[in-house]
Formats: sequence, structure tokens, C-alpha cells
Amino acid sequence: MRTLYIANKNYSSWSLRPWLVLKAFNIPFEEKIIPFHDAKAWDEYKNIVPNKKVPCLIDDQTIVWDSLAIIEYLAEENPSIWPEDKLARAWARSASAQMHSGFQSLRNICGMNCGVRVKLNEITPALQNDLNQIDALWLQGLKKFEGPFLAGKTFSAIDAFFAPVIFRIQTYGLVVSDEAKQYVSLMLDLPEMKDWYRSALAEKWRDDPHEKDVLSVGQITLDHRS
Repeated sequence: MRTLYIANKNYSSWSLRPWLVLKAFNIPFEEKIIPFHDAKAWDEYKNIVPNKKVPCLIDDQTIVWDSLAIIEYLAEENPSIWPEDKLARAWARSASAQMHSGFQSLRNICGMNCGVRVKLNEITPALQNDLNQIDALWLQGLKKFEGPFLAGKTFSAIDAFFAPVIFRIQTYGLVVSDEAKQYVSLMLDLPEMKDWYRSALAEKWRDDPHEKDVLSVGQITLDHRS
């Protein structure tokens, strides 16, 4: 049985991506959460994982870390994780890599915090530039591959890579185009996304650094967490 190590569902954007792929493609796995505040659990976990971070997939004697590597590993046995069409697959991999390494202003200003709603103090030019790029990238995929998902008619890895952005748009009320809004609604309505969101709201843990990050950029207007 594969084991996927993740952190708090409310905060951990990196954990969401492979978890969503495993769920969406009905790949059996055991989920183990390492809460951010649990120092003892993290000390034990760091003895297992080379990069000392989540997520990490352990499959028998094989250890795979980093969300991109995990998804590629899973795709070796489950090719449908990426689009079947060669052109769509190339675009999806390129866009996933761009998400994986880019959009730093969005990451830094709008940290993932599923359970709250936040009014930002300001939309900086750098944040607006990231939003514009993401919007344009989404529209390119939706138009080129005829949607409703980013690389075609069915959910694939590229959608998992942008799933944390979906939650960020919801949390911070970020403005995107009408076409992008439709995609956001589609993603939020996926059973797997709803499952993650429900679990995030039910978590009792609070991590001070993540909470302070939110308060440093805006005002919490709603808190839906337990």
C-alpha cells in the first residue's frame, strides 16, 4: 500500500496536488498527516524524507518526494494522469512546471488558508501580474483544448497543479476573468476538492506562522473552520 505524507489540509498547498491525483484516479493509498505544530512528528518524519518537506510518497521501498516528482511517478503506472493527446500533454507539463516554480508573489502574499475569507490590504503590481499570467494561461488551455478542464474534457495533472490557486482565489476574493471563474467553480465542485475542503474546515489545529501571514496582508472577514 502506498503512503502519502501530507501536512495540514487547511494550509498545505504542496500536499494537495498529489493527494488530489491519487483520489481523482482512484489509486489506493494511505494518508498520513504531519501537523505543522507537531515538532516531534516532524523530527521523526525528517529522518525518512530527503528534503525534509511534505508531500512524500512511500511505495514499498521507493521514496518519492516533491509534488511534481510524485505525480510523474504515479503517471508511469497510470498514464491517463496526463492528457492522452501529445500536444495537450506537452502543454500541460509545461504549464505545471511553470506553476511549480513560478508565481512567487501569489504564493508569498496569498498563502493557502482554505477555511477563511480575507480582504487584502492591497493588490500589489507583482500580485496582479501573477494573476494576469495565470488567467491568460488558463484561457489558453481552455480555448486550445476546448475545456472544461485546462487540457481537455477530463481532469488531469495540470488541474491538480493549479488546485491550490483555486482555493486562494476563494479565500482572498481574487478577481479573474469570467471564463476563469467558470473553471474555478468547476474545480470547487469536484467531489475530491470538496472532500479536501471539508477536512480542512474540520481540522482543530492552528499554525501561528500561517495565521500571522494572513493577518500581515489583510483582514479576516469570515472563518468557516471548526
